[in-house]
This record gives sequence, C-alpha cells and structure tokens, in this order.
Amino acid sequence: MVATTRGFLGRRRERDPRLPPGQYDVGAGWPVLTAEATPRVDADRWSVTVDGLVDTPTTWTLRELRLLPPSVYAGDIHCVTTWSKLDTNFTGISLDTLFDAVGVQPGAKFIVETSTTGYTTNLPIDDVRGGKAWLVWEHEGKPLTRDHGGPVRMLVPHLYFWKSAKWIERITLLDHDEPGFWEVNGYHERGDPWREQRFDGD
Repeated sequence: MVATTRGFLGRRRERDPRLPPGQYDVGAGWPVLTAEATPRVDADRWSVTVDGLVDTPTTWTLRELRLLPPSVYAGDIHCVTTWSKLDTNFTGISLDTLFDAVGVQPGAKFIVETSTTGYTTNLPIDDVRGGKAWLVWEHEGKPLTRDHGGPVRMLVPHLYFWKSAKWIERITLLDHDEPGFWEVNGYHERGDPWREQRFDGD
C-alpha cells in the first residue's frame, strides 16, 4: 500500500456554511436573470398597491414609501440556478410596515406578488411577515438598477430568488393559494434553498 501525503492532495477546502446545498458563491457578481423582457419603469410614476383581504387597500408611490420608517436587509441571497450572493445589503421598507398600515384580515393566508410585466409568484403569508420580506429600492447604497428590478422589487431572501418579484406593482392577500408563473411551470410552491426545493416534488 502506498501512502499519500497531505501535500500531494492539497489542502481540503472548507465549504462556506452560509451556502445552502447545491449553491456556489458568485462573489462580487450578480447574474441578471428574468422570465420576460426588462421593462422601463419610471420611478416618478411607479406605485405599489397592497389589496385583497385587508381593511384598507392602499397604493404608495416611491416618494411616499421613502417617508415611512426605512429598513435594511444585510445578508445573503440565493438563486434557483445555483448561485448565491453573500454579505450583500438592500435598503427599503419591511412588508410588516405596509401590512400594519392596511390591516391584514384574519382570513389572509397567502399573497400573490404581481410585477408590471404581469409576472406573478405566490407565497404563504407567514413567509413575508415577521421581518422576512421587504420592498427594496437600493442595493449596496445605490439605486436598484432596472436589470435587477428597479425602481422597486420584492425581497424574500430566505427563499430562492424567483420569489422576490422584480418591478413589483401589487401585493394581493388571499385566503387561498394561487400558483404564479414559475409555479405552474414546474417550480416548487415555496422554494426553500436549504431544502433544495427547486422543482415540484422536491
């Protein structure tokens, strides 16, 4: 039997514990992926509406959102295409603040996010309450670019990034689940990176 020295094999590389299974660290980059053509949304004319099972359906402009208490997310994001971006940060407003303003009704169990392009994605309401989701307009201290969903996008960082709809314009609270664009095309209903919930049945 021939002994193999550690020097011949090289030093074993430790995997970053912040990376979910099947993910790699993209580093300084941030890949641009989208299901449809990138729209041109005028920040001065943009607005978002929270409606459905709420006491007071409300629409905010970007200027009005900026007058509300801001919130910062500092952490990691993960894409179903296997890249993760670590130690990144976004500035915006917690969905909790908007939900408090509209008054969420007891029957609300799910949300549907709708983009200006018509793209939709769905989530259990528990995945966007309690400091888990934001509307964001800055990344690393700069305005969110159009390619990455600017002027404002959804941010649900604990789930795969297709659940963070770009160019968000509406959040509708429902008492039932309504699968969105990728969900009806074979993606998982929830999309937890740590459970590798990429496709239906995972």
